[in-house]
Amino acid sequence: KHRYRKASQEHIEIPNHLGRQFAVTAPNEVWAGDVTYIWTGNRWMYLAVVIDLFARKVIGWSMSLSPDSRLTGKALSMAYESRGKPKGVMFHSDQGSHYTSRKYRQLLWRFQIKQSLSRRGNCWDNAPMERFFRSLKTEWVPTVGYRSFAE
Repeated sequence: KHRYRKASQEHIEIPNHLGRQFAVTAPNEVWAGDVTYIWTGNRWMYLAVVIDLFARKVIGWSMSLSPDSRLTGKALSMAYESRGKPKGVMFHSDQGSHYTSRKYRQLLWRFQIKQSLSRRGNCWDNAPMERFFRSLKTEWVPTVGYRSFAE
């Protein structure tokens, strides 16, 4: 099984603004994001997804060989563009380095999106994303993964 590197401390300068309030009343109020990995023949591919918590619909995604801020930035950019460049959105994720990097935070700032981070090591703080990936992997991804990236 693949393992991510663990952060040594919480990113306390970015609070958990969402506070598990997952029931939102309108589109583009709160987006959530996360990264998972999928076996593709002879290597792991990383999938970054952004969902709108209003309808729990995927609004942005990207795949890459590296779980970095380029990957998560592409998924966020797709969401931002596909939703007509909305203002006042909150984006919630875990404390992965791909979400706390300077590059990613600058993208959020440029899009005027407020960042919210889960508490360190607490998957319940981003439960809608965990649920989405569980459904994706049990209902759509073959048990043995895919034979290739193209598949």
